[in-house]
Amino acid sequence: MPKKTIKVVAQVTAFADKIAEVQAILQAIVAPTRLETGCLSYRLFRNSGHPAEFLFIEEWVDENAINAHFTTSHIRDALAKVTPLLAVAPIIEKYESLA
Repeated sequence: MPKKTIKVVAQVTAFADKIAEVQAILQAIVAPTRLETGCLSYRLFRNSGHPAEFLFIEEWVDENAINAHFTTSHIRDALAKVTPLLAVAPIIEKYESLA
């Protein structure tokens, strides 16, 4: 039986006049996050119909890896920069694979 991993879906919505800034901040965290221990997949998307909406789809080996992710300097710095540029608070949901 394969080991259960955790999928994370995180939605980030920029103010309409801050889309480019938010995109640059989010893109900058992708490469260092993919190098983190426990990161299996980390992908960033933008909603083609609503360009202010960004979506991360992530896969982590366990909850400890996710918790460690939020303590890294690149994530702490990005959150400090991006938070004032967001129209709403990020929505972060965790999912376990069932089948």
